[in-house]
Amino acid sequence: MTGPLCGVRIVMMGGLGPAPFCGMLLGDLGADIVRIDAVAGVDAALPIDYTVRRGQRSLAADVKDPRGRDLVHRLAAGADAFVDVYRPGVAERLGIGPDALTERNPRLVYARMTGYGQDGPLAGHAGHDINYLALTGALHAIGTAESPVPPLNLIGDYGGGGMLLAVGLLSAILEARESGLGQVLDVAMVDGVATLLAPYFGMLPAGTWRDEREANLLDGGAHFYGVYATADGGHIAVGAMESKFYAELCDRLGVTVPQDDDAPAAWAAHRAALAARFAEKPRDEWERILDTPGCCATPVLSLTEAPRHPHHVARRTFVELDGITQPAPAPRFSRTRPATPSAPRCRATTRKRCCARRDWTRKPSPNSSTPAWWHRARGDVECRGTFPPTRNGPSNWNGSKASSARNVSRST
Repeated sequence: MTGPLCGVRIVMMGGLGPAPFCGMLLGDLGADIVRIDAVAGVDAALPIDYTVRRGQRSLAADVKDPRGRDLVHRLAAGADAFVDVYRPGVAERLGIGPDALTERNPRLVYARMTGYGQDGPLAGHAGHDINYLALTGALHAIGTAESPVPPLNLIGDYGGGGMLLAVGLLSAILEARESGLGQVLDVAMVDGVATLLAPYFGMLPAGTWRDEREANLLDGGAHFYGVYATADGGHIAVGAMESKFYAELCDRLGVTVPQDDDAPAAWAAHRAALAARFAEKPRDEWERILDTPGCCATPVLSLTEAPRHPHHVARRTFVELDGITQPAPAPRFSRTRPATPSAPRCRATTRKRCCARRDWTRKPSPNSSTPAWWHRARGDVECRGTFPPTRNGPSNWNGSKASSARNVSRST
């Protein structure tokens, strides 16, 4: 393994959204991530979150079964951190709560990833990204004057969830290596979204933000910061906020810079004038015309188009794994460069071939692609519900030894 996080070991319960996204971020940077997925659906087709599972091992286990629970305990005993994705109280009922796991590993960082947090009136409620945006004021600020518009699930799930979880995990792991003691992290997506809104809560009392949509500098209200339709049904994004950039934009468009450019009362009229101009030519022609360092204008690309843009091609912003185009690891490191991420194997191909770990405390070898703490078992395991590894080598659930170590497979 390579990358700045080589040697960091994290076990996480399988789930969707923020936790696997966090696993992808940290796994891309060299951390060893082990997912414990539910047995149900182990033979399903390609999972919807296939790309964010890259670089992660996947084991199927029924944690309601004592053998599955024992697997979790042994994995956590040699890990730096554990990620709980259940609602408050569920992990305790399953016997894998923080008290149970830190008893064997006092240095363990136990992160709890939820929507509303571990306490408060909504702690036990179900929710999704749109709910967390709505409750914090983010959704009210995004969209048209007529109605809020959900901005995909990027803000709550990934920005306020997965990235906040990654920051929390790394911070607590660093502290644990100094103090020798782990701690419990309460990572709530609703808190993360609120944190992302910090600049806007500062702008409100300063009078530089109004609690109305399309009435502000950055929400589509200003004509120099918005999206314009082109003649072919495409769109151009304009972000020429500074006067010198807006002047260059107007020069390339062939329009005059208005004298009352900064007056909010005049924004609507200026927007209409720019809209009429952009509607005269197709998107790609405008891209060529506006391709100067100071225009701050870019084409609005689809997910299919974006990887083919010359800038992304030159920087290798996207990579292809198993025929699926996806973002490359980021950020980029000059010295401890991460390896190209490995594509996750479909669990359907590994259902009957699982790894058993025999020594959970050894440090990963920096010169090996397989960390020393993850040893191959002496035989295969027939996974019929939970995963029952033993320190003497696994047996299948029918009581007989499996064929050979050659067939043992790690799901990454």
